[in-house]
Amino acid sequence: MGGGDLATNHAQTGHPHSVTELCEEGGRLYAIALRSGRIARSDAEAAPCLLEFALLHPDPDDPAWLRPVPPTVALARRLHPIEHEITERRQLSIQLSRAFEPFMALSAEVHAPGDAITVLEGGERINAALNLATSQCQSDLLTVQPSDRISESSLLQGLERDRALIERGVKIRSLYQHTARYNPEKLAYAAQLSEGKIEYRTIDELVERLIICDGAVAFIPARDDQRIALELRHPGLVRYLTKVFQYLWDRAVPMSAGGPYEVDAVGITEIQHSIAKLLVEGHVDEAIARRLGMNVRTCRAHIAKLAQALGSGSRAQLGYLIAESGILKQDTTPSGARRS
Repeated sequence: MGGGDLATNHAQTGHPHSVTELCEEGGRLYAIALRSGRIARSDAEAAPCLLEFALLHPDPDDPAWLRPVPPTVALARRLHPIEHEITERRQLSIQLSRAFEPFMALSAEVHAPGDAITVLEGGERINAALNLATSQCQSDLLTVQPSDRISESSLLQGLERDRALIERGVKIRSLYQHTARYNPEKLAYAAQLSEGKIEYRTIDELVERLIICDGAVAFIPARDDQRIALELRHPGLVRYLTKVFQYLWDRAVPMSAGGPYEVDAVGITEIQHSIAKLLVEGHVDEAIARRLGMNVRTCRAHIAKLAQALGSGSRAQLGYLIAESGILKQDTTPSGARRS
């Protein structure tokens, strides 16, 4: 009998339980048989499992009686096949380890430690991976955070994490959208970690979140609902994303530089300029609002002001006037402020 037979003994005999879950009546009668040295066969009929599991056997001197098998003997009979199977499994695991050992060494030479791309599903697993990576971060943390409202608990968790990083001497650079300047939660967060220990900049448009630790591991979302993320450890991918971050950083405005929405000669602000560019590209209001980190109502208010500044009477005419006005041909400075 193999080790697996124990769990399925009831399936073979038709009895409703296994020997590891001896019924109450069976346990009571087996204990009586052990104390008395035997038990009447008629009494044992209430617990047929005792015979099925070989805990009782016929008395050779009197077939009307049954004698108990000592528990040490019964246990040894059950354990022997299990121990034999464990020994076989252990030998198999040793053989497998020896077979794969040379290939493990090759893998360590060719690839970076760990998987190059790991799919993280669910908030709990994503947060656990982020917490582990930031706890191991030693020099630089780069984050791109599209604007949204954040809860008080999320704010406190972020403060706790970033304070621990600062205490280890980690340099943090965080990039938000311009609309974050009007988000009380983010302003409070920045105030808590001021004095130059963390650099904050804002830019008009960000698409997705990005977190890079020490130029070694990066995290990006894999789905719009943020329920699946990718943990990237491939050196080429992380290096590329670091360059993308630096490109955005060089064109962003320091949070301490004041409002970035200057008004040009025709009364169009920087944010309205960004909206105009997206309108001409054919984006609908909802998509523009999402990309610029504002709600749809605020976006439509800016569109209305843009239409008023250009003298547009309809949405179709607005696109034409934007193209004709030349406002999209104006250069932008590296700091993010437009030149007229």
